[in-house]
Amino acid sequence: MPEGALVTAESAPLRVLVCDDELMARKRIARIVSELAGIEAVLECASGEEVLRVLGEEDIDVAILDINMPGLTGIETTAKMPEERPYVIFLTAHPEHALAAFDVGAVDYVMKPAESERIEKAIVRARSFLDGPPRSASAGVGASASSTNEGSALKRLAVPTKQGVILLSPLEITHAIFDGALVTVHTEGKKLLTDHTLQDLEDKLPKDTFERVHRRALLNLEAVTRLVPLPSGGYTAELRTGLTVEISRQSARKLRRRLGLR
Repeated sequence: MPEGALVTAESAPLRVLVCDDELMARKRIARIVSELAGIEAVLECASGEEVLRVLGEEDIDVAILDINMPGLTGIETTAKMPEERPYVIFLTAHPEHALAAFDVGAVDYVMKPAESERIEKAIVRARSFLDGPPRSASAGVGASASSTNEGSALKRLAVPTKQGVILLSPLEITHAIFDGALVTVHTEGKKLLTDHTLQDLEDKLPKDTFERVHRRALLNLEAVTRLVPLPSGGYTAELRTGLTVEISRQSARKLRRRLGLR
């Protein structure tokens, strides 16, 4: 096992997708991955188009993609993945694709034919991104919400709406949801439809209180009363307002570390 490969009690098991249009190559990589510690499931795909379909139906932590495939290449497939995508490891026999691979956010680039030790090293690297460093106790639920990502005080948030710009205290906001067209900002008393993106809100709201829990949801952890586990490995967050917010599998992993849960 490579240095740093220790799978601890805090490391949630990984769901890995392997895509290669060559059957024997795909089966070999899938077998290597399935024999590693801390692997929950290995799914196989033969094309980039199939990868995108599976990602719409399954929670995947890490995707290992061949770059040169008929139809969508591995790089094109990665560029089309949904916002909260798995961490991507590329496989290729052509080193000239490395720059393009890292431009789309790959965590590793493995040359074929890949040895089992090299695949394991790439999985360890992807796991390190997933698990991330533990947050300090001051960053947990109940921490002060007086600072933004840049450390400056934020007392009022300006939310542009069709009725004008609404000024809110950040702690008034329980959550924000993207419905595919616009973002709805929820408070205990009202819903505000805004042109702000979730990324806009995430950048402006205090990071010690708000967490991106899904590609379509931003959540104020101070508003959560209970986390209900889901079979997928995610949660349903029950809020003090009686509403619920889905927390994805990947976000649940990070949230458990933030809350000191295993």
